[in-house]
Amino acid sequence: MKYLYQQLAAFTVVIFVTLLTMGIVFTRMTEKTVEENNYHQLFGYGDAVQKVAETINDQYQVNFSKETVIQNALATSELMLNQQSVNFVFITTNKQIIYPLHSSEKTSITIATSTWSALAAGESQQLTSDANIYGQKETTSYAMIPFDYDGTFFGVLIVSQPAKNIQNSVKQLTANLLKGVILSVIVALVISYFYARFQVKRINRLQKATKEVANGNFDINVPVHSRDEFDDLAEDFNKMTRSLKESQDEIERQEERRKQFMADASHEMRTPLTTINGLLEGLQYHAIPKNQEENAVNLMKNETERLIRLVAENLDYEKIRTNQISMVIKKFDGTQTLAEIVTQLQVKAASAGDTLTLVTTEPVSVFADYDRFKQVMVNIIQNAIQFTENGEITIQIEKRNLQTVIAISDTGIGMTPEQLTNIWDRYYKVDPSRKNKKFGESGLGLPIVQQLVRLHNGTIDVQSKLGEGTTFKISFPDTETTES
Repeated sequence: MKYLYQQLAAFTVVIFVTLLTMGIVFTRMTEKTVEENNYHQLFGYGDAVQKVAETINDQYQVNFSKETVIQNALATSELMLNQQSVNFVFITTNKQIIYPLHSSEKTSITIATSTWSALAAGESQQLTSDANIYGQKETTSYAMIPFDYDGTFFGVLIVSQPAKNIQNSVKQLTANLLKGVILSVIVALVISYFYARFQVKRINRLQKATKEVANGNFDINVPVHSRDEFDDLAEDFNKMTRSLKESQDEIERQEERRKQFMADASHEMRTPLTTINGLLEGLQYHAIPKNQEENAVNLMKNETERLIRLVAENLDYEKIRTNQISMVIKKFDGTQTLAEIVTQLQVKAASAGDTLTLVTTEPVSVFADYDRFKQVMVNIIQNAIQFTENGEITIQIEKRNLQTVIAISDTGIGMTPEQLTNIWDRYYKVDPSRKNKKFGESGLGLPIVQQLVRLHNGTIDVQSKLGEGTTFKISFPDTETTES
C-alpha cells in the first residue's frame, strides 16, 4: 500500500501544479483578452459618436457650431450607454474641454506632447489609470480617439469605463475556472487511484511470485501482455524462474547421478574386493588346497587388475566429462589407423568366433586427436566383439558432407529401444552376465566414447534391433583445430 500512496501523492502534486499553472496562465491571458476587447469596444463607441455627429449635421439644416454638434452627439451616446457606465470627454485642438457640459464636472486633463502628436497623426491611444479625471474615483480604462470633423482634425475624444467591469468578468471567469479545477482534481484523483491500484496490483503479483520462488516453487509463471516495462520485468522474471527450474532439475539429476554412481561404484568394487578378501582368508587359514593356491593367486591378480581398470576408467571418464584432457586435432589416414586396430583385435574376435573385417581399402583422411580416435574405435569394436558370438563385425569409413563417417556393424544380440536409451549411462550393461570378460566389464566404455565424440564436435548414432545386431555411426567434422 505504501507504493499506492506514493503514486497518489505524485499524481496529486502533478495534477495540482499542472492545473494551477494552467489556471494562472489562463486567467492572465483571459484578463488581457477581456481588456483588449474592452478597449476595442471603447474605440467602437468613439466611432459611433463620430457617426452620430455626422448624422446630426446632415439631418438638421440648422447652422449649429461644431462644438454644439459634438456635444449633442456625446450627450445622446452617453445617455444610451448610461447602463454600461461609459463616459465621454472631448478636448479640442486648443486643449479646451467642451464636454461634459457643466464646468463643475470638468477636471484638468494633461495629455503628453508625444501622445497628442500621435493622436493628431490619427493614431488612437489607450491606457488604464487610477488618476482622477473628471471625478472618476476608481481604476478606469481610457480610449483616446482622434476626432475628425469635415475631414479636419478637430480634437480628441476620450471614452472611459470603470475597470471593475473587466475585473467582474475576470472574477466570474476565475470562479468558474476554480470550480472546474476542483471537479477536475476530484475526477483525476479517482482515475489516478484506480490506475495506481492497478499498477500496485501488478507489483504485488510479482512480489507474491517472488515469495513463491524464495520458498522453492520454480513452477510459478507471471502473466505477460507485452504492454510496458512491468511486462518486460515479468518476462525477465519468468525467464529467471525457468532458468532456476532448469538449474534445480539439473542439480536433482546430478544428485541422482551421484547417488547412482556411489551405488554402482560400490557394487562394482564390492565383487572383486569380496573375492580377494575370501581368497586371502582361505590362504590365511589354509582352507585352500596347496594345488589350488596358484589359481587363487591368479584369481586375486585378475580381480586386482579389474579394480585398477575400473578406477582408471572412472578417472578417465571424469576428466573427459569435465574437459580436463588435452586434445590435438590433426589430419591423418583413418583407413590405415582402423586397419591397425583390426589387426590388434583379431585375436579377441577369433576367440569369440567372430569375423572382423575392414571393408574400406582406399585412404580416407580424418580430422581428430589420434590417440582419442583410437580409443573411441577400440571401445566400440570391443563392445561389438563382446556382444557377438560366431558372427560378423564389419568396419567402413567414408567421406560425407564435409565430415568423415565410420560405421561399425555387428550381427550380435542387438538391443531394445529402452536399452538404446540407457547405453550412455555409466555402469549400464545390456547383458550383465558378460561383465566378467576382460573388456567392457565396467559399463563405462560407451559413456567415454560419447564424451570424446562430443569433444570433437562430432556425432554418434546407434541403430539396433534385438537379435539382429547393432550399427554405430560416428562422424568427425573436417576441421583442423587445436583444443586443450
